[in-house]
Formats: sequence, C-alpha cells, structure tokens
Amino acid sequence: AISRGDMVVPSLVIVALAALGATAGPRATPRLSALRSSSVQMRSAAAPFGTPEDFRDCVNRALDQNSKKHVALLGSTGSIGTQTLDICREYPEHFEVVSIAAGANVELLAQQIAEFKPSVVGLAAVEKEGELRERLKALDAKVPEIVTGPEGQTAVATAPGADTVVTGVVGCAGLLPTIEAIKLGRTIALANKETLIAGGPIILPLLDEFGSKMTAADSEHSAIFQCLQGVPPGALRRVILTASGGAFRDLTAEELIAKNTEDPEWVRKKASTHPNWDMGAKITVDSSTMMNKGLEVIEAHYLFGVGYDDIDVVVHPQSIVHSAIETSDSSVIAQVGWPDMRLPILYSMSWPHRIHVDYGRGIDEKFDFKQLSEMTFKAPDYTKYPCIPLAFAAGRKGGSMTCALNAANERANELFRQGKFDFFGIPKVIEQTMEAHDKDGFKAQPTLEDILAIDEWARGQVDIEAERMASGKVLIS
Repeated sequence: AISRGDMVVPSLVIVALAALGATAGPRATPRLSALRSSSVQMRSAAAPFGTPEDFRDCVNRALDQNSKKHVALLGSTGSIGTQTLDICREYPEHFEVVSIAAGANVELLAQQIAEFKPSVVGLAAVEKEGELRERLKALDAKVPEIVTGPEGQTAVATAPGADTVVTGVVGCAGLLPTIEAIKLGRTIALANKETLIAGGPIILPLLDEFGSKMTAADSEHSAIFQCLQGVPPGALRRVILTASGGAFRDLTAEELIAKNTEDPEWVRKKASTHPNWDMGAKITVDSSTMMNKGLEVIEAHYLFGVGYDDIDVVVHPQSIVHSAIETSDSSVIAQVGWPDMRLPILYSMSWPHRIHVDYGRGIDEKFDFKQLSEMTFKAPDYTKYPCIPLAFAAGRKGGSMTCALNAANERANELFRQGKFDFFGIPKVIEQTMEAHDKDGFKAQPTLEDILAIDEWARGQVDIEAERMASGKVLIS
C-alpha cells in the first residue's frame, strides 16, 4: 500500500480462506417453477469493477491525493444516516455535508442542520415544516433551503456541490432521487437495496450513459466490493453472502412453527430485535425472515454481474466474515471485522481511498482474532426461511418480478408489524402476489413508469391477499 499522511491508497484488509462452506442458491420452489428465466439476464455490473476501464479508473482515483467528498445524505435521521454523520463529524477533512433529507423526525433533523449547516434540506413530512423552522430558530441556526414532500429527496440528491450521494432511505422512495443523481454523474453510496432490486433494469444503463459510479454501503456488498479491489477483469467466479440468521437463528423450523402457533405475539416481538446489529424496524424484520438476504442476492446480481447460480448464502451467526468471493483460481477471499456498519459506510464514501481511523473515533476498537471464541457456518433452512427461495425465483425470472417481490415484501413487513397476520403470513402473501404478477402484468423489460406502477400494484395486492387470510392463522403451505 502507498501511504500519504492519514490516507492509505488503496490497501485492503482481507483474509484468504481455503474454503467457506456454503450451499448453492436454491432452485425455484415447485409452485414458482413457472417463474424461471423468461426475461433477458443482464450481466453488466453496477459496481465499478470488472473491466479494464474500471481497473484503470480505480488506480487513477486512488493515486489522487484529494480524497475529500461532498456528501448529499438521504435518510439523515435513520440508522444509516446517523452513522454517516458520525463519520462526517469525526473526519471533516475528508467529508463535507452539503445536503440532507429526513422523514418526520424534525427534532433530530434540526440538531443535524445546526451542526452540519447543509445548504439544502429535504423534509418528507410537509406538515412539520413550521415546527422545523421553529426548532431552528430556537437553536439560533441558519435556515437552509427547505424542500418538503417527495421532491425534497430529489432536491437533496441534486444539490449543487455534492459529488457523493448516500442513499440511506428505506424502500422505493430512494429510486427517483438516485436516478436524478446518476444523471449528474455523482457517485452513489448505495445503502438502499430497493434501488437495484426494483430498478436494476433501468439503473444499469443509466450508470453507463452518465458515467456515474455506484459503491455499496451495506455490510455484505461492501465486503464483496472490498474483496474485489485488485481482482483482474474476468476473475470473479462466485459470490458468498453471509447471514447472521436473524432473531430465530437458534430455533429449528419445527420450533419456530410451533412457537408461531402457540404464541404469535412473542414471535412478532422477537422478530423486531436483532442479535448483532442495530437497525431500523423494517430491516430488522427482514433479517428475521431472511428476506434481507434474498434481497441482497438480487442486489449482488446487479451490483457485480454474477448469475444466480453463482451466488451462495451461508449462515454465520457471529457476523465476523461479512461476505466473500471465489476467484477463477479457486481462492476464496473474505472481508472480516466486528459487526459495525460504520466501516462499510466509510468505504462507500471514501472509495478507493482508505482513510486512517483512530480507534474510538468512528471505529470502536481494534479487530483481534484472539478475542474470537469460534466462527461457525451452516446452510440456511429454507423451511424456516422461505423468503430466500422466493427471492431467487424472482431474480431468475428477472424483469419486473423483482420489483413486485420488493414492494410485496415492504407491505407485508409493514402489515406484520401492525399485527395483521403472523410471521409466516409474510412469505405467504409475497408468494401469492408474485404468482398474480406472473399471470398478469409482468414486464420482461420494464420502464421507469412500469416499475412505479408495479410497485403500487403489488402493495395493493398484498392487502387483498391479507384480507383473504384474515379468517385464520397462516402457516407454510
């Protein structure tokens, strides 16, 4: 590595493993076998790797001593957003906050505006603009340009002076502002899975057209991206996604089904907690169903251009190995570290630079293998986690099916948290919505208008399927 002051260019902390036990991605379930591969399978990658041009561009960027990034942040009051601002606070010489957007938490948003002094602020909750202005006045803070409603996020993503957009919002709300930022050639630090899962067929051509770069801010895809640094074009053979197993990892499928029958409210409460990570409510439930891993499979397909038969999922409860790749010569390279989202967020903004961090300033403590008691790996149980094969089926179908899957999951997750049905109702309504979409409305090559319409349709279809199930408890069929 080349060291210049507090910047290391472009060093990689990886561990080469001789082998990592993982199972190949599941084949389509019998009821979904008809969904398989009727659309064009895209092979280009959203992440900047894999071509000679990407390789040269990465080296040139790494050798550029100016590593400072000017950040537009979507979802500033959420988990990703607050951790992003933690990094910007600790390393102002590398990161300047230009604009931020939030939903309805105006108390925290006002504090962020007072501290980071963004020029543009987006506020989704139109009715809270007056309260935000009053809070800013009370803090004696300069009032920035405030844009309310859905347009606020786009205004933040396209704010003058920003070069890096961190998409920390949940759901398809991040799709439109991401597209507008791509059109300006900005780097997208992607923490919003749904952007590629729902919009992959339109996002990839836009990245090529406007020369925008997309890096990964979530743990697993950041790990893969880090492992790929220095891997020559054509040398990626396989992607191995690790999963903590979520809240129910220590229960067998039979135990979880029985508990869901006996005490569904205990299951509902348990599903809203995570043993390793501090995350928002929606993604915590996604982790419990392991739909988050299914969505990450689709995201990996679009980010890294790998086919679904070359993406494996392995349960690793300790969350130390964040994911791995296998190269053409059969070497397996993994990225390891404590479960801390700040490192992948940091790298998504600093890429390809390596910012020197002091322990206790953004990263809590030094990683030490000697502190590990064990690292274990096992295959996921698809009876306990039926959302994983649903995601593989949607991915292999391609086209608009991944959009329908994503929207159905968002709505099913929400209804589950509201108590509308039990835990296994989530995959049930998603599967039924996918089957309905396959019969009517599927698009092999969807447009943006198609994606937005299917997103809205799938949410409504979940409501219909939920009503059909309302008379009784739902178990796996």
